Amino acid sequence: MELNKIKYKSHVKPLDTSQKPPKVWHFMTWFVKVMSKYLMRGKIRKLEKINMKELKPPYLLLSNHQTFCDMEVNAILTYPYDFHSITSFEGYYGFWGIRGLLMKWVGCIPKRRFTTDPHLVPSCETVLNEYGDILNIYPEAAYTNIGTISPFPDSYGALVKKLGKPLVIVVHRGNYLRAPFWDWQRKRKVKTYSTMKKVLDVEDIERMTPTEINEVIRREMDHDEYRYQKENSIVIDEPWRAEGLHKALYQCPHCKKEHQMLSKGITLWCMNCGKKWDMTELGEMRAQNGETEFSHIPDWYNWQRENVKKEVEAGRYNFEDDVDVFAMPNYKKIIPLGKAVIKQSIENGLTIEGHYNGEDYKISRPSRGLYNIHMEYNNCFKRKDPCLQISVADNTFLCYTTKKDVVTKVYFATLAIHEKLMRERAEKRQKKAEAEKLNN
Repeated sequence: MELNKIKYKSHVKPLDTSQKPPKVWHFMTWFVKVMSKYLMRGKIRKLEKINMKELKPPYLLLSNHQTFCDMEVNAILTYPYDFHSITSFEGYYGFWGIRGLLMKWVGCIPKRRFTTDPHLVPSCETVLNEYGDILNIYPEAAYTNIGTISPFPDSYGALVKKLGKPLVIVVHRGNYLRAPFWDWQRKRKVKTYSTMKKVLDVEDIERMTPTEINEVIRREMDHDEYRYQKENSIVIDEPWRAEGLHKALYQCPHCKKEHQMLSKGITLWCMNCGKKWDMTELGEMRAQNGETEFSHIPDWYNWQRENVKKEVEAGRYNFEDDVDVFAMPNYKKIIPLGKAVIKQSIENGLTIEGHYNGEDYKISRPSRGLYNIHMEYNNCFKRKDPCLQISVADNTFLCYTTKKDVVTKVYFATLAIHEKLMRERAEKRQKKAEAEKLNN
């Protein structure tokens, strides 16, 4: 059994990311803009450009990520200039590989989520230095679960400095409110507002450290959709506006029981203790009886995250579930691998163990190298069910869980475990340095 390898029934060629990204035809830039304006007609309240008057490509554009329409709005904002986007490779799947070809033609560069790809930086440099185009990156590498900025690694400060081009940041507002990740198929009547702002010139980047650049990125990208909704009195009065929210808010703040939450209409409730909360038209939670533990939805979400972090810090966290697994070695095929067992622990990270084509297999992502994981509440590939997406260098595995509403907690645990291990490593290095200093 070879770790992280699958013996397929027929020859399968994995996605090759070493190829040089193709130059975008300007006609395709125009075509994408036209299609984007058509798809977003009547949905945009305002597009605002700040400090952009004299700026022309090449430059690096970082954007927050709320829904698929972020890409459409970015295409409108950057026109008439050609731009390339770092794109999760699953987005290439569909129509027997035709969608993948279209993605390449419009300037997308494929990337497996949360993996290290040695070809990525050279591709970025090609876009900026050779083509002189715009490079668009979504640092979160996934849609926001709850309308706030998702964690992304500190390496972006070093990347900005290495690329050495002006930094532009786009912040989308209202895109999540219109189509929240936990119920993205049904659209609310919310118009979007996006800002495009140059935040750093080349001279700024040259004199700043990567840490200082990271501080600028996080400050400029910081956003909370539910705070934005309340501050701007954005009414969402759909009678089903809370349906699906229990997938993100899986723990009852009243009885503390996990995975017993349900939602219907405007109401979220706990099957264990029976307590109920209604979502108001301004996106706040109100208990039907008794105390409202969290009126601000992200506060409820972050409370859950802190609870998982405490489990991890105490060494009590472990997860195991039976899953249906599908492999995506490239964007042309999704191959069913059958039943498997997925496990997560502080010591071993995430593993998938199964049997396919007469052989056992094991997929492993150690905790130290896994700073985040992608999960879906309503996956659009094989089944509309919760799914954990685990990638290695040359493959991606869709793992459809059996247990109820567990994917958010696995996501929290992945963040907490990596944070714990990185902190412990830093402390160990500091102690070693102090010891060496004393000895010298």
